[in-house]
Amino acid sequence: MIKYYLYLTKPGIVLGNLMSSAGGFLIASRGAISYSLFITMIVGTALVIASGCVLNNIIDRDIDAVMERTKHRVLVQHGQIFLNQSIFYAVILSIFGFLFLSFTKNVLTIYLSAIGLFIYVGVYSLWMKRRSIYSIMVGSISGAMPPVIGYCAAANQFDAGALMLLIIFSLWQIPHSHSIAILRLNDYKVAFIPTFPIKKGVESTKNHMVVYIIGFIIATILFTVMGYTSYIFLIIISIMNLWWLHMGFYGYRIINHDSLWAKKMFLLSLIIIISLNLLLSLDHILFSTKNILL
Repeated sequence: MIKYYLYLTKPGIVLGNLMSSAGGFLIASRGAISYSLFITMIVGTALVIASGCVLNNIIDRDIDAVMERTKHRVLVQHGQIFLNQSIFYAVILSIFGFLFLSFTKNVLTIYLSAIGLFIYVGVYSLWMKRRSIYSIMVGSISGAMPPVIGYCAAANQFDAGALMLLIIFSLWQIPHSHSIAILRLNDYKVAFIPTFPIKKGVESTKNHMVVYIIGFIIATILFTVMGYTSYIFLIIISIMNLWWLHMGFYGYRIINHDSLWAKKMFLLSLIIIISLNLLLSLDHILFSTKNILL
């Protein structure tokens, strides 16, 4: 039974978002790390994200039942966990999540977490996902909140660095989500979910992916130029970004194997974001001017 409650929180999504929260926190800490604050922020953020994922599972249970990728989710399989239990579970996770965030004594992290949860559950899952091809653009804001929460927990303010993290992670979300939409095109058709590839076509979606990847590259450059990361960080992430962009352009040469290309783009987007989070976390420790001189 415990494993079903764990599956309901989408642990992969929670873990991925915690990596970005850690990256945001550590880049703002600049080496002066408060470990108690870090742990409190991580636990609180994890619980709030888990609550959002449970609520998303509750809202999407009807479409999950008809999609190949999601038909084995806990709420689709009758008898594993009941609906009222799931709702109670989500509420408890949310309460304890915000309780832990209150221990940071940083009201900003609570506000940002609440905004992220509202956008993901109320605006994206409950409303826009089934109505608009632009739902992922709105959803990308909630997906970009964890690193901003981590940053603001350490910096205790929303400054240009927090804004740049919001932009960077929002821009990453779009090509990542579009690659899933192409890869699972038939699934979304069966569930009547209006995705960009279904409504505008795969070729138009490829154009959008390339544009957002270019925007992502520019944003990561600006983040370094503004003094938040080292130039070694920029060199490493730029090499990876150009690889992603090259693969994006390669999509124009694909005619009958869009799903295979989309799968490669999806996997590459994961490599990019994991690398970005690791670089953000380690940049001040490994690549600061002081450490290089030593």
